[in-house]
Amino acid sequence: MLYYLFHWLHELHFPGAGVFDYITFRAAMALIASLAVALLFGKRIIRFLQKQQIGETIRDLGLEGQYQKKGTPTMGGIIILISILIPTLLFAKLHNVYILLMLITTVWLGFLGFLDDYIKVFKKNKEGLAGRYKIIGQVGLGLLIGFTFYFNPQVVIREKTTKVIIPSSEIIEGYSNKNINTVYYTHTSKSTKTTIPFLKNNEFDYAYLVGFLGKQARRWAWVVFVIVTVLIVTAVSNGANMTDGLDGLATGSSAIIGVTLGILAYVGGNMIYANYLNIMYIPYSGELVIFAASFIGATVGFLWYNSFPAQVFMGDTGSLTIGGIIAVFAIIIRKELLIPILCGIFLVENLSVMLQVGYYKYTRKKFGEGRRIFKMAPLHHHYQKQGYPEPKIVIRFWIIGIILAVLTIVTLKLR
Repeated sequence: MLYYLFHWLHELHFPGAGVFDYITFRAAMALIASLAVALLFGKRIIRFLQKQQIGETIRDLGLEGQYQKKGTPTMGGIIILISILIPTLLFAKLHNVYILLMLITTVWLGFLGFLDDYIKVFKKNKEGLAGRYKIIGQVGLGLLIGFTFYFNPQVVIREKTTKVIIPSSEIIEGYSNKNINTVYYTHTSKSTKTTIPFLKNNEFDYAYLVGFLGKQARRWAWVVFVIVTVLIVTAVSNGANMTDGLDGLATGSSAIIGVTLGILAYVGGNMIYANYLNIMYIPYSGELVIFAASFIGATVGFLWYNSFPAQVFMGDTGSLTIGGIIAVFAIIIRKELLIPILCGIFLVENLSVMLQVGYYKYTRKKFGEGRRIFKMAPLHHHYQKQGYPEPKIVIRFWIIGIILAVLTIVTLKLR
């Protein structure tokens, strides 16, 4: 909203109003604003949750310090939601399709997580929202993102084509590379291409998966893209939910991921940097840096209250939302195939649960007694069972997250 105000003032030649045209300035302001909102309103929201006796229900898992968390306010994801939405609405271009998609994602999954927390807290149902309804909500969002990519004319990439020009004086006989001029032309297209790590051209087209269909491959590639989008949104939002088990673990990990996505959005949305790095240029996606800045500020601001010992838990209101935001953001900037690296913490946490449950069922069926791979799942609880203090586990996971974030950025040139 402020962008439109200052844009109007700039047209009236108001001194200094033109600074709002710069993405970096608006991103910095969004970061500051999101931190301010989280810190100023966070304490009041925590007090309100305490008055309403919206406390965490603790199951006996035999973990050190577990009962100290009993009664800690949950549903603190509300702090994250407002700290993302307010700065984004103030500083971003609201007519940008990518910003609209991120706002819809935030509200959509925030509402879904809120319903889950509401049923747990107020209806005293420990199971919360039935799993099938969560899946329906996540699949619905994935379909919305996929169909928007297909139908919206703003969702395009700028592809580079090469034309080789040989000077007439050097035609055919004995010309060398230095005699050849290479001219690059770009054209805008709707495409199912995405970024893939470690390969030379750094691009992968979903049409390759249905290449056997011949001329119909391009049309069916969009079906594949929509299916992949649904799977990624569902998997990453659930992965963040699994990771939210220790004070500050999911919040800090998400902030690190947010910084990385912001960098990728900036270079991929800037023609000069995209050309220099020889990566995919996505028009209009640079505006997502403002949303990324709001996301970073919101998670860091929430970490102020969520760090050990936590004064508030985010609940599914926060964990489903931040996971979905990361997934949709990565899809928009065509970096979804980097998620296994960037979101390695979420991936390992998810896999530890799947392996634990699968192995337990298999051994119970084969030997009559269930056996376990880990002392407890998700993985962070395994280390708790081994006697590691909670802050040490969290900080070490953050360090691993930073390493994975650096590796993700390096993959742009490591091919």
